[in-house]
Amino acid sequence: MKVIVCGAGQVGFNIARQLATENNDVVIVDQSEALVRKVTDLLDVAGVTGYASRPDVLGEAGARDADMLIAVTYSDEVNMVACQVAHTVFSIPRKIARIRAQAYLEPQWSDMFQRNHMPIDVIISPEVEVARSVLRRLSAPGAFESTPFLDGRVRMVGTRLTSECPLLHTPLRQLTALFPDVAAKVVAFERNGRLYTPSGDDQLLEDDNVFIIASEDHVGRTMHLFGHEEEVARRIIIAGGGNVGLNVAFALEKQERRIKAKLIERDRERAEYVAERLDRTIVLNGDVLDAALLAEANVAEAEMIVALTDDDKANLLAGVLAKEEGAGSAMALINNQNLMRLVAPLGLDAFINPRATTVSSILRHVRRGRIRALHSVRDGAAEVIEAQVLATSPLTGSPLGSVNLPPGVMVGAVLSNGEIKVPDGRDILRDGDSVVIFALKSAVQEVEKLFRVSVDYF
Repeated sequence: MKVIVCGAGQVGFNIARQLATENNDVVIVDQSEALVRKVTDLLDVAGVTGYASRPDVLGEAGARDADMLIAVTYSDEVNMVACQVAHTVFSIPRKIARIRAQAYLEPQWSDMFQRNHMPIDVIISPEVEVARSVLRRLSAPGAFESTPFLDGRVRMVGTRLTSECPLLHTPLRQLTALFPDVAAKVVAFERNGRLYTPSGDDQLLEDDNVFIIASEDHVGRTMHLFGHEEEVARRIIIAGGGNVGLNVAFALEKQERRIKAKLIERDRERAEYVAERLDRTIVLNGDVLDAALLAEANVAEAEMIVALTDDDKANLLAGVLAKEEGAGSAMALINNQNLMRLVAPLGLDAFINPRATTVSSILRHVRRGRIRALHSVRDGAAEVIEAQVLATSPLTGSPLGSVNLPPGVMVGAVLSNGEIKVPDGRDILRDGDSVVIFALKSAVQEVEKLFRVSVDYF
């Protein structure tokens, strides 16, 4: 597949890296010659310097025979025009654009992106995606990853094991016998910075990061079994009143359970704007690193602080300070990859990586075959994939234990005839079943092939 990636920033770089490692023909376009040179030096991709919205630049990038254009430059307008040119001039079949400004995404303007106006097949809003990610983490206390699949009936959670976990040093094959009524499966664990898909003989150790796929109804019990008994936070402080913070506050106000939320915004004008748009959330104007302001926000009684400003260091420090003042848990928005490793040493409980969230959203629409959902794990080290099984798939008709799955692949959940089950080697997949699969990066291409429509299908 030939893909043009417009924008050589962090998101563009990571999309190009992911696609290039899967033997796609990738061309990166950016107005910065230095960024283009950096990407082409590090990755096996071609590069073109220039504005992605210009027909001559896209032509030089090979748009005449491209299969897809992904526009993730820093300018919404350049992204939109690039998709328009890709459609009108070059008839590129698939166009994806990142659009940050919420004004473009309001419902009354939805007609603007129809095929006969400004034809964009998929719009990715980082602020909306990040806000959803925050809300998912809030709904699964004790988890640093929480992503729904199969229309919310299954969830992948990632959690860190402490000495309180009763399952330490227990061979994984015994878990089913010990807890036969819990629909959950360990699909991977991270130890010393490396991801593994487990065998039945593997044992979990303290400080392992464990990835579990569980039925939504069993997530709470699963977390308890792995040593996490935290309750869902009801008293929350949001640091930062930007688009992400505002979207999170909006969503919390709409939840059925009563949430007591307070939002701290440094800029007075923005704080007033946010306060006008929220009904029950208390908005405070000031610096989240001001101990007196935190005391005014009653941080000692807060069960969670979510730091969502546009300053990574402020987010980290806000979490540290809030926990020192008595807050139960802290979550921080971190863009800088070098700062992510400080989250655990500083005592924060979770972090949100906007780049990874956006990349996951885009890759979901890049994958071929009957791929319905996708989540990138650990900066692309693995993927969790939801897909539909076809009659021509090698997965169909034989017990899973006899299917020659690629190394690094675990089938975590199956939806068959409306029923969710955690499969074992005896289960047989049928045409039309949906599955959730954990796959290490080295196996993603092979997994994708399992769900492609064969010519024989027709």
